[in-house]
Amino acid sequence: MYDRVTKWGGAERVLLALHSIWPEAPLYTVVYDKAKAPWARVFDVRPSWLQHVPFAMAHHEWFAWATPLAFESFNFDAYDVVISVTSAEAKNIITKPETLHICYCLTPTRYLWSGYETYAAGSRPLQILAPILRRWDRIAGSRPDYYLAISNRVKERIKKYYGREVEQVIYPPVDIEKFSIFNFQFSKKKDNDYFLVVSRLVQYKRIDIIVEAFNALGWKLVIIGDGTERQKLQRMAQPNIQFITRHLTDAELVGYYQSCRAFVVAADEDFGIAAVEAQAAGVPVIAFRASGIAEIVRHGSTGILYDMQTSGALASALEKFAEMRISSQTCRDNAERFSQVKFINHIKETVEMLYKKNTI
Repeated sequence: MYDRVTKWGGAERVLLALHSIWPEAPLYTVVYDKAKAPWARVFDVRPSWLQHVPFAMAHHEWFAWATPLAFESFNFDAYDVVISVTSAEAKNIITKPETLHICYCLTPTRYLWSGYETYAAGSRPLQILAPILRRWDRIAGSRPDYYLAISNRVKERIKKYYGREVEQVIYPPVDIEKFSIFNFQFSKKKDNDYFLVVSRLVQYKRIDIIVEAFNALGWKLVIIGDGTERQKLQRMAQPNIQFITRHLTDAELVGYYQSCRAFVVAADEDFGIAAVEAQAAGVPVIAFRASGIAEIVRHGSTGILYDMQTSGALASALEKFAEMRISSQTCRDNAERFSQVKFINHIKETVEMLYKKNTI
């Protein structure tokens, strides 16, 4: 069970890892875009009635009021266990007492809670609908039998917004071998003395803070990614900042990771898969302390955590980093904690334990 199958990202990696454990399990979702989600062809995907509503696939934000109803329309009476992987509405499903519902929560619905101010600033309809949507979301938040969280940061939010305890924190899987310092060795050239951002260019990622810091320092920065904030950020940026918005091959992306001085983050992330990828490539990470990334980075050993979400605090952290020596091997060793094998073993054991607990 997943919110919508229309893209590729960290949550989709979770779904594929779950598929490797339970390959016969169907994937229920509100809408399914085959063209934009070719990774899902390995699944028996079962979309809701919203699949047939015009514009619902491309503009899901227009149907925030209908999406909970679509998830409630599914029938899971034939299943012993249902796992919802969600950062929004998939936890709205209704199950009988005999069916165990485990929610692997990516974060409580961002546009209603932790990211509400950002989303509502440009959306009058959300401002109007937010009170009722929040009531629905709290009701949905009470439906899972057990919660698993992708980080302690998300665990705190689940308690804050839904009043629910988390059974376990299970970090999401990262394909660390793809970014291995042993599998790829790109030479560090003198003209590769740059810092790196790999991110969707959307408001809550706070790339503006990073741009402002590098504008002030004058140091080289490469930003890989695209999104609604791209043009704004490009207008802000000085010539020392380069944007790469085209699709990169795995080898190209690994090359950018391995050739940079450090990976930089300013967002309050739920977890931070790109930060793990950077560590797997032997690269230090500089990140905001009040973030899920703080659970990845070992401060002073594999990177630096700074306390305030401001360009000034980031610039100070960067200047401190410039005086440090951090071992690539230490960064790589740290990334091993987040491998796909560890995720698969942990979640399989947890689901089996919760099922036995539920049937006693």
